[in-house]
Amino acid sequence: MSKNTRSRNISKLIILALVLFVPGFLYIMVNKMGSNEYVKLPVFGEKSLSGKMNRVMGREIPDTVFHQLKPIEFQNYDGKPITFLGNDTSIYVAHLFYTKDEGLSKQLMQDMSTIANRFKANPQVELFSISVDPHDGPKELQEFIKPFAESMNPHWDVVSKPSVDIFSYARESMLIEAMPVVGDSNKFVISNQLVLIDSKKRIRGLYDISLRTEVDRLEDEIKVQLVEEFRNKPIKVERK
Repeated sequence: MSKNTRSRNISKLIILALVLFVPGFLYIMVNKMGSNEYVKLPVFGEKSLSGKMNRVMGREIPDTVFHQLKPIEFQNYDGKPITFLGNDTSIYVAHLFYTKDEGLSKQLMQDMSTIANRFKANPQVELFSISVDPHDGPKELQEFIKPFAESMNPHWDVVSKPSVDIFSYARESMLIEAMPVVGDSNKFVISNQLVLIDSKKRIRGLYDISLRTEVDRLEDEIKVQLVEEFRNKPIKVERK
């Protein structure tokens, strides 16, 4: 047998061994490490046990009650009423702002426009920019959003005039900071975070826009959450 023939035979044996054994080895490693489970985002806020048990995959799991937001009403920038968290099949990204703020509010809107562009074709991702200023109405909102006109789409709502106290709602429900500035009715303290909320109205992410990588992380985690939503509510195909 020539040296070249022997080398080819050895190469074939190595390739055959890789084909036969590597997939099985990887499968064992994946299962050992637990990496075969889908990635899930954390749920923010207080948690408690309901006292009930749920049976999952043959195991009894304690039922957990998570922090949830309640839907509230706003006036949209076009003057029409709109419900925040009114759709139980959508996920939401929300933040606070006010039109007299040329600093943080403009940056939050700019980052939101980035998300709006990336998910403009997906109606399941709804965006809410929420004004905390009681003086902001449709006229002020429409003027404020002019620089972002190219990014505006039917899934991005810029709203004001909440049906509840927005400062309490922000702190207690959205888990972000918001308060009026004492002695100056034109200024407000608002959070620099974008909030990701799932279809069950639970907070799944908080993103500090002062960090450069946070908008990219939000984009990635929106995709992760969309996968979870699809797995929890798969499309039903009717059989004829």
